[in-house]
Amino acid sequence: MKLRNKINFYTSFLFIGLFIISSISIYFVFSHLLIDREITESRAEAEKIVEGFNQSQGTIDANTLLRAYLPVDGMIQIISPDEKALSTITSPSEKNLSSKAVQFFINEKVEKIKFEGQSYSFVSAPVILADGKVANLQVVKSIQRSMDDLSILRIVLIIVTFIVMIPVVISSRLLSRVIMKPITSLIQTMTDIRKSGHFKQIELNHDSKDELHEMGETFNHMMELLEMNFEKQEQFVSNASHELRTPLTIIESYSSLLKRRGLKEPKLFTESVEAIHSESIRMRDMIEQLLLLAKHEESWNIQLEKIDLGSLVKQTIKVFENAYHREITFQLFDEKVETMADEPKLKQLLFIILDNARKYSDDVITVEVGNKNDKPFVRIIDRGIGISKQELPKVFDRFYRVDKARSRKIGGSGLGLSLAKEIADAMDADLGMESIEGVGTTVVLELQSND
Repeated sequence: MKLRNKINFYTSFLFIGLFIISSISIYFVFSHLLIDREITESRAEAEKIVEGFNQSQGTIDANTLLRAYLPVDGMIQIISPDEKALSTITSPSEKNLSSKAVQFFINEKVEKIKFEGQSYSFVSAPVILADGKVANLQVVKSIQRSMDDLSILRIVLIIVTFIVMIPVVISSRLLSRVIMKPITSLIQTMTDIRKSGHFKQIELNHDSKDELHEMGETFNHMMELLEMNFEKQEQFVSNASHELRTPLTIIESYSSLLKRRGLKEPKLFTESVEAIHSESIRMRDMIEQLLLLAKHEESWNIQLEKIDLGSLVKQTIKVFENAYHREITFQLFDEKVETMADEPKLKQLLFIILDNARKYSDDVITVEVGNKNDKPFVRIIDRGIGISKQELPKVFDRFYRVDKARSRKIGGSGLGLSLAKEIADAMDADLGMESIEGVGTTVVLELQSND
């Protein structure tokens, strides 16, 4: 069963069921109240008759007295203990009640009875006769009118129930159509995407802010992410295949050269081995960076901890100086600079920036650490070739290199700054760059405070 039919069926069934239950409840409550009222009135009349009978007994004839209290559509009887009718008075419309079987009751009796298909209220109360014997004064009163009213009410409720079914069914169909409209649009859009292979978004009614609208917004946002990731993937595959083609070609060329002349020319052998080795290292580094960049932000497994930023940067600089034999000056502007970060990831990020400064600058590199607007920062300054204003916004793009000839010579893949940006975003840090062409570049890393 389709969802639209399910919504239509269940809502119709629910509302009609509730209406039927309400109608039945109304009928039974009203019936109970109406019958109770009739019986209560009959009981009050019987008590009044008993009181008048006891006061007037011996002075007024019993039949005359009872006729004065006779209901319009009922009967009054006096029943002896041996279950004989001592006196019976009936209204003209209820002559048939005189044929009703008599019964003596020791205690008071109040109930609703049926006789010849008609409904009556029955009250039996004890009275004392002139000879001192105890008898029953029984009052039977017709409540058929009330029962007829209940029958009319029952018919009206049944008719109203059937009438209500029509707007309920129509409204449930309209409701299912309203609910299914965005879902149908979503299904149609997904079908179009599957057939065409192009990403599409559904049109939303911005006046509505319900869950269905949120579902549509979530779907559109998901489509944006998928389209963006798809485009990045295409660009990534294209760039990666281009970047890997060069080292593979170099390795293949030198391997062929070694195969032909390597054993005969030692100098060529050494040159070929070094070239193959360096290109292999570059490919390994590139693949490692590609794998890191392929991670989603939530997959970085960031473990934030309290870090003395000054000490960590100073230690990183020392390791870097020993590895590359480059002069780096360090300046700490504040005595206490603390941050919340992932120490291994932060070291990796600093190594990437320092290595980038080393590759594009032969002069002294300056590293500054301090607090600015209550936020810890690291500033790395080189005096290298710099970057033009047109190229500066692209430096964090994958495989982008400012000086392609120089980066090829020094082994750059164009992935380092992209990886640094990914790590910074994963740690909720801000990574920015300022540069003047021919003067140098300044990279600023703003980290989370320790508050």
